[in-house]
Amino acid sequence: MVRITLQILTSLVFLAISLVENVPAHFVFGDSLVDAGNNNYIASLSKANYIPNGMDFGGPTGRYTNGRTIIDIVGQEIGFKDFTPPYLAPTTVGAVVLKGVNYASGGGGILNHTGKIFGGRINLDAQIDNFANTRQDIMSSTGAPAAMMLFKKDLFSLTIGSNDFINNYLRPVASTVEQKLVPPETFVGAMISRFRMQLTRLYNMGARKIIVANVGPIGCIPYQREIDPSAGDSCVVFPNELAQIFNIWLKSLVVELSTNLKGSKFVYADFYHIVENILQNYISYGFENANSSCCYLAGRFGVLIPCGPSSKVCWDRSKYVFWDPYHPTDAANSIIVKHLMDGDSSDISPMNIWHLIES
Repeated sequence: MVRITLQILTSLVFLAISLVENVPAHFVFGDSLVDAGNNNYIASLSKANYIPNGMDFGGPTGRYTNGRTIIDIVGQEIGFKDFTPPYLAPTTVGAVVLKGVNYASGGGGILNHTGKIFGGRINLDAQIDNFANTRQDIMSSTGAPAAMMLFKKDLFSLTIGSNDFINNYLRPVASTVEQKLVPPETFVGAMISRFRMQLTRLYNMGARKIIVANVGPIGCIPYQREIDPSAGDSCVVFPNELAQIFNIWLKSLVVELSTNLKGSKFVYADFYHIVENILQNYISYGFENANSSCCYLAGRFGVLIPCGPSSKVCWDRSKYVFWDPYHPTDAANSIIVKHLMDGDSSDISPMNIWHLIES
């Protein structure tokens, strides 16, 4: 009787923590665009827990930017008191997980062999495995019915897919043979097929409000501009074409799952459109540089040597779209989030994040 009473009390405490604040939890899946420090705890060549990363965040934390990630800013917008913690942090236990957990990993992709150049990384299948562990912890504490009730109002976001191109299909030299043997449509088809299974698995574990971000204009990041000088001052065409093929299929997948999975609310976040708009109109957004890395040392776009302790840093980070060869600055992330929270159907469809929370 004592044990049963304690279980009931624990369940009530956990529910109270979640419900009194009236803020949905956020379970985050993705790559380095949203990693909050999971790679700090694994053996990997993909890390950001060193200066000057985090210089506007109070110091390096494993975030691949000068300040906040998109997820950090979304959390602040919807009322989180703390940032969604990385799954592998030793403090991400107990009642903390009721407010959400970040499973994202730098170098991770939809396909399991993506990012193998980095050694350790947590690809999406493994991230969902980790969520399954969190889910079991929550169900053990609250009981299955209460847990499923919480999951129905929680947000689940996936920001992943760029590495499947940049650190897989488009890898310099190593991928040349693969590109000749595997047409882009076949590669993208494999990504979509795997992603369908992964998203369906999340739904089957209780996720209902699911935000799926597409792949941004990867041909415009400083890294791609640097390794393909033939593009001149323009974005590199082929990577952007790959992203657009994937995005078309992904949008159809989101519609398909919304139709077929009862009670689901899938939202398609058009990162490509949002970032392309920022790059094309960067001056009106308050930026002065839309093609070079703020953290730089060598190269036309500052990315021949990775961002690290020996790098130089632009004086005013708010004037740069890109922090390093791959990732936006805090300033650019803030604009992206504004479009996600308040945007119309050209940015995020069929509803923005505010409407999703209220639905």
